Amino acid sequence: MTPQYRLHFAPDNASLIIRLALLELDVPFETVLVDRANRAQNSAAYHQLNPVGRIPALETPHGAMFETGAILLWLADRHGALMPAPDSPSRGAALSWLFFLSNTLHAEQRMLFYPDTYAGVAPPQMHPTLTASLHRHLTLLDGQAAKGTGWLNAAQPSALDLYIAPMLRWCALYPANKTGWFNLRTYPALAALAARIEARNSVLTASRDEGLGPHPFTAPQPPIPPIGSAT
Repeated sequence: MTPQYRLHFAPDNASLIIRLALLELDVPFETVLVDRANRAQNSAAYHQLNPVGRIPALETPHGAMFETGAILLWLADRHGALMPAPDSPSRGAALSWLFFLSNTLHAEQRMLFYPDTYAGVAPPQMHPTLTASLHRHLTLLDGQAAKGTGWLNAAQPSALDLYIAPMLRWCALYPANKTGWFNLRTYPALAALAARIEARNSVLTASRDEGLGPHPFTAPQPPIPPIGSAT
């Protein structure tokens, strides 16, 4: 079957979220490595796909897309899965929390991973300030996940579940040697979400392809990818 999509990825990057969505949707796609070791994300060719120079980019029949949340929502709407339908009464709430993940949680996580990008030489208080903020966000999200809505932490995975599980992984792994603030057991509903998503065939496939280990969300290990570099 001819692939509908081409995912430009690096192992254990935000492209993992899109890989999981494509696998859950069971649509044909191919992957193209963005070699971070050689800073390929900064190349002119890649900037034609993603002018921001971040990962991922997704080539579609209608052109290239970037921004993880935008790609997730577009795929969900195009394939009629992973999100409430546009006319669903729960659509507004699901969108609110999806954008919370994209605009708040993921954005602050990126600041934690790359402090020098945002603050030059990162001030000493930046790490504890960000981790305290992330803890508040995760606590809020854990409360929402405990409610058992049909679009978060439910029997069937949603776009939000597929976004959250990798971010929980990254809290446990990055930045290296500065993860003591995070304990998944502090957030029981999110821990249950991570365990449920981890058992999906999509995760088994993605973990094999990106070298994420046997328990990528509940007991994360640094990736050992067959190709490419996570950093």
